[in-house]
Amino acid sequence: MVSSAQVKASLTVKIKTPTIGCEDCKNRIETYLKRYDGVTYVLVNWRQKNVTVKYLTDRTNIEEIKTAIANCGYDADDIPATEDAYKRLPKTCKKPEDGGPTKAPNIHAPPVVKQ
Repeated sequence: MVSSAQVKASLTVKIKTPTIGCEDCKNRIETYLKRYDGVTYVLVNWRQKNVTVKYLTDRTNIEEIKTAIANCGYDADDIPATEDAYKRLPKTCKKPEDGGPTKAPNIHAPPVVKQ
């Protein structure tokens, strides 16, 4: 008996996300995208302002992934963040013109530990 393994076609893409700026942004996007059917790998690099995604091409596509990032509140390549999702982001994850941090990259201060 001969068995043949079925190979699923996958693709790795890098998406520009110019509005991400901290670990909270990174965690939010990674958590959101990992729930998507067909997404097998997500890595957000907030310092370089991009998201690397590996996905199965028979389950999703690049446009759906970019739309998912926009639905999370962040711009993704040519797709702007959805207004409702952007409004729900914490102030520290918003653009400077909307009251967010004025320094680039937008870095959240580490929690202060009192002894």
